[in-house]
Amino acid sequence: MIKIWSMKKNEDQASKKKPKTSAAQIRVQKDLTELDLPSTMKTHFPDPADLLNFTLTITPDEGMYKGGSFVFQFNINSNYPHEPPKVKCTQVIYHPNVDLEGNVCLNILREDWKPVLNLNSVMVGLQYLFLEPNADDPLNKEELKRNREQFIYNVKTSMRGGTIKGVQYNKVTP
Repeated sequence: MIKIWSMKKNEDQASKKKPKTSAAQIRVQKDLTELDLPSTMKTHFPDPADLLNFTLTITPDEGMYKGGSFVFQFNINSNYPHEPPKVKCTQVIYHPNVDLEGNVCLNILREDWKPVLNLNSVMVGLQYLFLEPNADDPLNKEELKRNREQFIYNVKTSMRGGTIKGVQYNKVTP
């Protein structure tokens, strides 16, 4: 009888040492298992035990950003899915929907977020910004609306690590 009590006590102590899984972690795990990413998108988890912080690399295979490799940091807080993930571009890129600090202008990351949306929705939305930059909702670069040819030239220059209007951009092409 004492042996059974001792085993139960050890089990109780072991269960107290395990961190509790949050609702956000459970939802993120579900979202990740349901991901169906194309070959142009890859996730990376620096700490495999931490599903709430990871990167997504987008390598567009068409459009004006074709040939580039763009990295986004995802930070998911404990209120997910009631609050959207925090997403920032880790590079300085020339894009009308990404500012120089890496903030992303994507409606579902702000006012149009709904708990029914998932990580796949966000990732597909980010990829779409590289296929069709949104000139109607820009954080910067009014150039896209005024002079599309000049904008495309600036995109190509910036992707090679060039400087535009005094700003040095990260080289995102091989």
